[in-house]
Amino acid sequence: MIQSSLLGGLITAAAVQAVQPGAVKPVAAPMRDLTWGQINFLHTTDTHSWVSGHFLEPSFSADWGDYVSFSQHMRKLADDKGADLLLIDTGDRIEGSGIYDSSTPKGLYQYDIFAQQKIDILSTGNHELYKAYSIDMEHNTTVPNFKENYVASNLDYIDPKSGKRVPQAQRYRKFKTKNLGLNIVSFGFIFDFDLNANNSVVQKVADTVKEEWFQDAIKEKPDLFVVVGHVGVRMEEFKTIFTAIRKEDWDTPIAFFGGHLHIRDAVSYDSKSLAIASGRYLETIGWMSIDGIAKKHPKDGDKDGDKDGDNTGEVEIKKGPSFTRKYMDNNLLGMYYHTGLNETTFPTKEGQKVSKMIEEARKSLNLGHRYGCAPRDLWMTRAPYPSKDSIFSWLEEDVLPDIVANKDRKDKPRLAIVNTGGVRFDIFKGPFTRDDTFTVSPFNSGFQFVPDVPYDIAKRVLGILNSETRIFVDGLPNTRQLTIPQLMYPRPTFESVDEIETVDDVDQDADETEARLELRGVDASDGNDNLFGGYTTKDDIGKDGDDTVHEPIDFYAVPNCVQAKIGFSAEEEPKTVDFVFLDFLQPWIIPALKFSGGDYNAKDIEPYMDGTLTSKLAEWIGDNWKEECQ
Repeated sequence: MIQSSLLGGLITAAAVQAVQPGAVKPVAAPMRDLTWGQINFLHTTDTHSWVSGHFLEPSFSADWGDYVSFSQHMRKLADDKGADLLLIDTGDRIEGSGIYDSSTPKGLYQYDIFAQQKIDILSTGNHELYKAYSIDMEHNTTVPNFKENYVASNLDYIDPKSGKRVPQAQRYRKFKTKNLGLNIVSFGFIFDFDLNANNSVVQKVADTVKEEWFQDAIKEKPDLFVVVGHVGVRMEEFKTIFTAIRKEDWDTPIAFFGGHLHIRDAVSYDSKSLAIASGRYLETIGWMSIDGIAKKHPKDGDKDGDKDGDNTGEVEIKKGPSFTRKYMDNNLLGMYYHTGLNETTFPTKEGQKVSKMIEEARKSLNLGHRYGCAPRDLWMTRAPYPSKDSIFSWLEEDVLPDIVANKDRKDKPRLAIVNTGGVRFDIFKGPFTRDDTFTVSPFNSGFQFVPDVPYDIAKRVLGILNSETRIFVDGLPNTRQLTIPQLMYPRPTFESVDEIETVDDVDQDADETEARLELRGVDASDGNDNLFGGYTTKDDIGKDGDDTVHEPIDFYAVPNCVQAKIGFSAEEEPKTVDFVFLDFLQPWIIPALKFSGGDYNAKDIEPYMDGTLTSKLAEWIGDNWKEECQ
C-alpha cells in the first residue's frame, strides 16, 4: 500500500467558512486516513440535485464546488504518488432539491452545475427515467456533457423523430488509466426498473449479460473491470453481472459501484472484488482503493510488466489484489484533512466558480424565501412512527386533514393515503424555506380519488400496501417501491442501537425487520467522548468505513404508506368514503381495491383537487408556522 489507514486525528474548525451563504459551519471530529492504492476512486450517487450541500447539517455542508476543488487536489496527489484516480457517479442526479425541482424548465441550472465536475464513468438512475422530459434531457444534455464517459449497458432511448430505439450511450467503455496505464473495461447498469417513461427501454440485466457485445467485452482480459450501476450492492442484478464475468474471467479484479438505496454499504463477492454504495444527497463521497493489480498488457517500456521474459505481455499474478473503502462526510474540514490543505490553500478557481454558480442559481430561484419557522425537528427515521417527532405522524395528523379538501365534496368523509417514499428528508427546527419544500417533497405528485368507495373496502387498502398480509394480489406492483429507499431491500447483517422500535402496522418477521434496519449503527466511537451524531456504518468489511468518527444515530422502521381519516364522525363509521391518494400510487390502488372486494378500474379515478403535495405543504407551513424563529 502507498499509505496505511489509521485513525488520523482531530481536525479543528478554526476560521472555516462554508461556501454557500447561510450554511452552517462544519464541525470538528476525529478522522480516519484514506488508504491509497495503485488505483483509487471517488464515488457519488443519489445526489438528487443537492449540489448546494446541507445548510443545516454541519457534517455535510460542503457544496459541489468544494467537491470540484477536492477532486482536483486528489488527482494531483495521485499524480504525485504515481497512482491513478477515477471519479464515478451512479445516477439519481435529479429530483430532490429546489436547484432542480423549482426551476422552469426543471434542471435549468442543475445540469450545467453538475457537468462542471470531471467524472470518468457515470450511469443512469431511475429518477432520470420517470418522466419523458428527464429522459430527453439525459440523452440530449448529460450524455453529450460527459461524452464517452457515460455508459448505458442496459438502457435504450426512443428517438422522438425516427421512433427508433437506440442505446442511451455506449454499452461499455475500454480505456487506459493516466499514470499506470491500467487497462479498464467498464459497464454502466441500472436495476430492472419498470416504471420508466415510454421513451426509454430498460433491458433486464439477466438478458443483457447474455448479449454478444457483453460476452465480447468480458473476454477483453483487462487489468480491472469497473462495474458502475444504479443498483444496490446486495441486489440480484450485481450478483448476475458478477457471475457472468466470473464464468469467463475467474481472476481479474472487479470494482463495483452501486447506489439507489441511499445507504453506505460494502460487500465482497469474492477475494478479488469489492462493491460499495456511497449514501445519498451529497452527504457522502465514497472512496475505494485497489492495490496488488498486476498489469496484463503493460505500456511500452514497462520493464516490470513482463516478469517471465517471454515478451508476451502476459504476467502471472503472484499476489491477489487488496481493496479498501471509506465513506467520507461531505465536510470541508474532512476535505482539508485528506488533502493536507486549509481554508486558504484548498479552494481552486474551478471550484469557486461552481460555488458561485450555485449561489446565483439559488438567488434566481429564491430558494432562501422563508415560509415559516418549524417549531421542532421532524424525523423520517430518527424517531419512531407513530410519535410526535415523526414527520409521517405530523403529515397524518396535522397536514393531510387540513390540505386534502375538495370544496364540492367537503362534507364527504375521506381517507387520504401517501407513501413514505414520497417524503425524502427531515425537517429541522428553525427557518423553513422554499428549498426545504422540495427537499422534503420534490415530486410533482397531485391528488386523485375514487369517489364513494364502501368503507369496508377502502379501509383494507392500507394493510395491503403495508404488506400486512403476505398474499399475492393480482396486478399489484412490488410494494417495496412505496417506502423510503433505505428499506426497499433487506441486508443480511446490520448494526443498530439496542432498542430499535419497529412498526406494529407492518407484519414482518423479526429476521426481516432486523435485516432492514441497517443505515446507522454503533461501536464506531473508538473511545471518543462528546462526538457529533452521524453515520456509524457497519458493512461486510467492518466498522471502520466512515472517515469521520461519530456518535450513532437511532434508526426506526417506517411503513410503506400512512393514512389520514378526514371528516369522520366520532360516533360511527361512514358507509362510503372518498378514497384520496397521491397520483404516484395509482398502479397500486386499483389492484388493492379489487382485492379488497371492489370492482374498480382506472376509469373510476378522478382528479381530487388542484396543487401538489409540495405546493400544499408550503401553503400549510405558511399558514401554521408563522412564529418568528428563536
